Amino acid sequence: MKTIAIMQPTYIPWLGYFALMDQVDIFVFLDSVQFDKRSWQQRNRIKTPNGIQLLTIPVISKGLMEQAIEKVQIDQTSNFATKHTRSISMSYSKTPYFKEYKDKFFSILQNNDKYLSDLTINLILFIKELIGIECQVKKSSSMDIKGTKASLLANICKYLSADTYISPLGSKCYLDKSTAFSEKNIKIKYNNYTHPVYNQLYGDFISHLSIIDLLFNEGHNSLSIIQKGLL
Repeated sequence: MKTIAIMQPTYIPWLGYFALMDQVDIFVFLDSVQFDKRSWQQRNRIKTPNGIQLLTIPVISKGLMEQAIEKVQIDQTSNFATKHTRSISMSYSKTPYFKEYKDKFFSILQNNDKYLSDLTINLILFIKELIGIECQVKKSSSMDIKGTKASLLANICKYLSADTYISPLGSKCYLDKSTAFSEKNIKIKYNNYTHPVYNQLYGDFISHLSIIDLLFNEGHNSLSIIQKGLL
């Protein structure tokens, strides 16, 4: 059996994103579909002494509303990397693992990548390797595959010879209406993830933050904590 998950690259994603990666043989970054400024592709949440803060990477989008994720360029005039580095440092400098991971993390963040997906994927891969997830990774933009929505996902699975597709539960509503997977004899399994609780600074626990909240607070225990959400 060969399992696969397919997700758009997002900015320092939440725990469930990495839980999905941890369950599959191949993880595909769906970077060939249309960019959506309303999504998590360019933003995520951290916890500060004053509550939740949203970190957003500014991009060049004027007149480019239909551009694919792989084509989206970062607006470097905003100096966002310095601002995000400052916000993250102020929020997590007192956590147990901040000093251990900050240099490599910030070096990637401040790498002056031209394209949004290069930055977000590089950060995801850094965290993937750091916490010990072993799946293969690929980009949909490197494959000559056609289709939309469910048919596109099924075609990617077929192209990579996968027989089982693992999907976030939120996609069930439209995947169940499609015959794209059954026509190709590909099984669909849904990742019903329950967010675990872990050690966290600044009062009551807040869930669904960026993975860096877990990483800086729990360090080497991060993957085992992520896996608890699948039990």
